[in-house]
Amino acid sequence: MFAPEPPVVMPPARTVQVPGRGECFVRDSGGDGPPVLLLHGWTVTADLNWYAQYGPLAGAGFRVLALDHRGHGRGIRALENFDLEDCADDAAGVLRELGTGPAVVAGYSMGGPISLLTARRHPDVVRALVLCATSSHWSSPRMRLLWWSMALWRLLLGVAPYSVFRGTLRAAGMPDSAETTWAAGELVRGSARDIAEAGRELGRFDARGWLGELTAPATVVVTTRDRAVPPGFQRDLARRLGAAVVESKGDHLDTNRPEFTRALLVALQATSIPPSTGRTAPVTYDDASLARKTSAATSSTGSPARPAGTRPN
Repeated sequence: MFAPEPPVVMPPARTVQVPGRGECFVRDSGGDGPPVLLLHGWTVTADLNWYAQYGPLAGAGFRVLALDHRGHGRGIRALENFDLEDCADDAAGVLRELGTGPAVVAGYSMGGPISLLTARRHPDVVRALVLCATSSHWSSPRMRLLWWSMALWRLLLGVAPYSVFRGTLRAAGMPDSAETTWAAGELVRGSARDIAEAGRELGRFDARGWLGELTAPATVVVTTRDRAVPPGFQRDLARRLGAAVVESKGDHLDTNRPEFTRALLVALQATSIPPSTGRTAPVTYDDASLARKTSAATSSTGSPARPAGTRPN
């Protein structure tokens, strides 16, 4: 048997009481650097999604914050059905309670819609957006089928024994270890009902009618080999926002790869650089410029941690 040991030392955890909403589980690196709020993807937790980025971002001088969404991990459990707008209100409430001032809000996959909604509903707490492996809508037949089928699968796993989670990881080529034991433990923290509903909520999300209302500058990290959120959808989001584009040559599940960490660091820097070619022609950083922009930041923190074996959707 293996103890459920995470692959890195996590930032300190705290419970933030948000009036009228509940208790939010938050990672907070502390410090007086620019605040970055990391919003995770569907089915997973903040730690599973972002563990490989915690250290490099803090080492680059950011105050790193991350919370578990309601129904996920240690997030709020509510009697109401899961709603993306509630998640956005939770995120804004955490920033206000912590007194961070406007923050860069970075969302991965499902965290992208939550980031967009946070900027729309609470523009006073959002300095800029970084949107990773995500889209303005999830309405293509292929994407709807994928997310609805995954919602059903997660609901079935939720009523299955813990051993089924372990067996699923083994079948995916992830043998038993301290890290996969930890990862499986993180996955079973979530509410099966809420996570299944979150998958359906994603299928209904469409921001194309109101993206033009947003005033926060944005950068989009495009995962160029993504089989869950097609790169074309990601680039369309950047075009609609007039956002800079940073490419990461990985699939949807490759958040623990060093290249994604480097791309995220570039994107955080690019949020203060307006695209020079206008709202309809995003700036794209190629591999050479990405390497130059991140060499200083990553050399001081070392390479991101090795994989835990489970990554976000």
